[in-house]
Amino acid sequence: MYPGTHARTTPDKPAVVMAATGASLTYAELDDESVRIAQVLREAGLERGDTVALVMANDVHYLSVCWAAQRAGLRYVPVNWHLTGDEIRYVVDDSEARSLVVGPGCGPSTVATLATCPSLRSRFELGAPETGLDPLATAMAAAPGGALDDEWEGADMIYSSGTTGLPKGGRRGLPGRLPADFPRAALEFYDRFGFGSDSVYLTPGAPLYHAAPLRFSMVVHRYGGTNVVLDAFDPLAALEAIEAHGVTHSQWVPTMFVRLLRLPPDQRSRHDLSTHQVAIHSAAPCPVETKQAMIDWWGPIVHEYYGASEGGILTHATAQEWLAHPGSVGRAVVGRIHVVDDDGAEVGVGATGTIYGEAGRPVDYLNDAEKTRRAHTAEGWATVGDVGHVDDDGFLYLTDRRDHMIISGGVNIYPQEAENVLLQHPAVADVAVIGVPNADLGEEARAVVELVDPTAAGDEVAAELVRWCGDRLARFKVPRGIDFVAELPRAPSGKLYKRRLRDAYWPAGDAR
Repeated sequence: MYPGTHARTTPDKPAVVMAATGASLTYAELDDESVRIAQVLREAGLERGDTVALVMANDVHYLSVCWAAQRAGLRYVPVNWHLTGDEIRYVVDDSEARSLVVGPGCGPSTVATLATCPSLRSRFELGAPETGLDPLATAMAAAPGGALDDEWEGADMIYSSGTTGLPKGGRRGLPGRLPADFPRAALEFYDRFGFGSDSVYLTPGAPLYHAAPLRFSMVVHRYGGTNVVLDAFDPLAALEAIEAHGVTHSQWVPTMFVRLLRLPPDQRSRHDLSTHQVAIHSAAPCPVETKQAMIDWWGPIVHEYYGASEGGILTHATAQEWLAHPGSVGRAVVGRIHVVDDDGAEVGVGATGTIYGEAGRPVDYLNDAEKTRRAHTAEGWATVGDVGHVDDDGFLYLTDRRDHMIISGGVNIYPQEAENVLLQHPAVADVAVIGVPNADLGEEARAVVELVDPTAAGDEVAAELVRWCGDRLARFKVPRGIDFVAELPRAPSGKLYKRRLRDAYWPAGDAR
């Protein structure tokens, strides 16, 4: 089950459609492009197990490059093209990529920074001639096409977003099989969402370099469905895409839900969403009120899952399960959940601790044996640092990331609680709660707020937001101050770069 299969059975079926421009690829075209790119990479000297890096925005050819690597037995590293040249170079160097594919949006200064990466043996541009790199389209035209000799299943290698430190590559073992021999059982998790050959899956602006949209899009091609891709998220454009393309499945992050819900009622009801069967969300905890509002609007089609790009457990909750367990991210469907305290002892039902997974997907950080070791217990349970608890029925609830926890006067404060409360205030567009220095308490909680109307920022609104929290939270959880910013530093995936916010408050070199 891969594009080669569907190119033979449904060659003219759309495999990829760019919603904004209408640019598209059929399965026959996707198959041909991926074969030719694989042949170009082989000609450039890449062998099975080598790595290719992609620095591309969402593009009609993005998945062709991924499938080329997937079919040639390569590891492929999708790089966040919004990073600086030095940050991109770090990922390319760390991954030991032997080839690089650059698309529009990667400027000449970034390309110049990458020019001296020691591991690179070839550098190609795809739709970015201003970079001066070798044109991949020209090399593809000269490739023989047809069947790919010695096909072998490759794998992605996703780097963490670097929200709390340098990003690390989550290395997965190569499967050791032909792409055509992909086992049907490996799709068991995705079967929970009802994917099939008739599925039309919307990526509503999340970047394809992020794990969830990339992996789900690749899986849609396993089933023989169609991927509809937005360049960037816009709530109205997303609703328009659902109607225009008959979208059956979609995937979102909570900040997208918040912005959808902020649309005026007439705009929210303007589009026919009757084909929309499954709306999936993940990537960050979703406030209960926000998810309830989405279910009220779209009906019980909202599914949630929890997992990390580098491995560990996977959970899943249908809308019905979530309504019975509000705030949960579901029960484990891959691996078994253990919640552990600071002393390494497993805690009971309802008690908060670090979440570990037993018998889940392996966690292995490239070039960081110490981080890999710290992510595991002596029993082999693995964690990515999230904190939470389970209820009597085995449903998992996320409290926050351990790295985000604020210790104020010896009391643990999890910022997510105040963030969820503040997001419900009609004046708040986005918010982050962080720990800032306090001479007496060590640190205190402070909210950094992006307002719907930035011109309203001031002491009066700040006082109102503190009162809002005080009416809904225990006193020690209420932020002691409010600061306003024009825009919070979020990745396009929706993840918040809290480290960048904290750096503005803490002395240089402070480890907290």
